[in-house]
Amino acid sequence: MKNTRIGEVLKEYRKRNCYSVSDIAALLHEKDILVAEKTIYGWESGQSMPDPDTFLKLCEIYKIDDVLGVFGYTDRTPLRLTEYERNLLLNLRRHPEMLPAIKKLLDM
Repeated sequence: MKNTRIGEVLKEYRKRNCYSVSDIAALLHEKDILVAEKTIYGWESGQSMPDPDTFLKLCEIYKIDDVLGVFGYTDRTPLRLTEYERNLLLNLRRHPEMLPAIKKLLDM
């Protein structure tokens, strides 16, 4: 079954990461995936779909860790983080000793 949200989500994450379509074509080219900008527009408009390898490379470029959740293949709603929020969480994981202070600060 075709997921009609894939194109919308790919476009959303491209913009969220401040990439142009030509940036994505160049980044894919660096990974030995040769696609025209027109092809990327086709994916984003839902006219076509990237092959599985290209799809996973796009998810890697866009920093999509929860592929199933983000593209609607699980019941849970994905948590969409900005790059700043993602960095905050990663730093918290590196410094778990700060959790009590953060909980107090946020009144949790």
